[in-house]
Amino acid sequence: MMKRNLIVEQDLASVNSLPLPWERLAGKVVMVAGAYGFLPAYVVETLLFRNEQDASFGVKIVGLCRSPDKARRRFAFYEGRDDLEFIFQDVCDPVTYRGKIDYIIHAASWASPRFYGRDPVGTLMPNVLGTRNLLELARLKEVSGFLFMSSAEIYGLAGEEHIPTGEDYCGCVDPTNVRSCYAEAKRMGETMCVAWHHQYGVPAVIARIFHTYGPGMALDDGRVFADFVADVVAGRDIHLRSSGTARRAFCYLTDFVHGILAILLKGTPGLPYNLGNDEAEISVRELAAMLARLYAERGIGVVKAREEREGYIPTRVERACPDTSRLRALGWRPKVGLEEGFRRTVASFMD
Repeated sequence: MMKRNLIVEQDLASVNSLPLPWERLAGKVVMVAGAYGFLPAYVVETLLFRNEQDASFGVKIVGLCRSPDKARRRFAFYEGRDDLEFIFQDVCDPVTYRGKIDYIIHAASWASPRFYGRDPVGTLMPNVLGTRNLLELARLKEVSGFLFMSSAEIYGLAGEEHIPTGEDYCGCVDPTNVRSCYAEAKRMGETMCVAWHHQYGVPAVIARIFHTYGPGMALDDGRVFADFVADVVAGRDIHLRSSGTARRAFCYLTDFVHGILAILLKGTPGLPYNLGNDEAEISVRELAAMLARLYAERGIGVVKAREEREGYIPTRVERACPDTSRLRALGWRPKVGLEEGFRRTVASFMD
């Protein structure tokens, strides 16, 4: 019998203990587009775990995704359950579903910087055509809630005067840069959410997601924190591929799930909410040093790499940190600090 990862089990229990209006999801159907992605998959698992703890809760998940093989691998622990159903299709095609849908979470998108230059059209379309298709489905089904997973990338090259960055900052993105396909598509997706809310009453809310890490993240996606965790798990020195002065706010996965559910269930339609841990800002070099210290017994050091690893994405933004006042007004607070979060992440890959 397959066992659930111990760190994941603890995480799911932690989120389910939070004082959220869970009753709004009881007996409901939640469609999650991009269900097996790193971030949405933990939302799916959180709700399935609640069904395990409370047989009367009765939420059903409809996962919309492209690859049956990836879905089966990611949710192998839940195979054969009646509360998890899949629709296999591209979100860029019209989405139909005969049953009722009460909530929709749209997370179908390439999220790794590796794909922005390699597949800009494939990066852009799910956030535009896919958003249109899901908003139309939300309108027809008269859903109780629609959440669009946007990104802090929409802020572009924010100057120091706009950091911590609030939701009223409009961003600075060059639309003619091919790598802007992700940021500009997310910006358009946000505008569509506002338009469908204004014209059709779709209760669409927006989560602008900052750097998030935790169990299940891809260790080869080119982002620096994933590279560092991969180094620690492999027991090798941590390789810096820059000066390491860029600063980021890193949010652990349980705090992310808490924020997503708070926005979905308590957010104001038409509004964006920053979702990131403003209490966990650190420079890239400091993060490397922290991980080396946490795993000193493994003989891990920090070295400056002479060559960039294939897939490595150099940063263009010196500092990224959210103003989370709007999300905090919904009752959200980050609970997991940097050391605890990265210890849990590394442990999840070594279980």
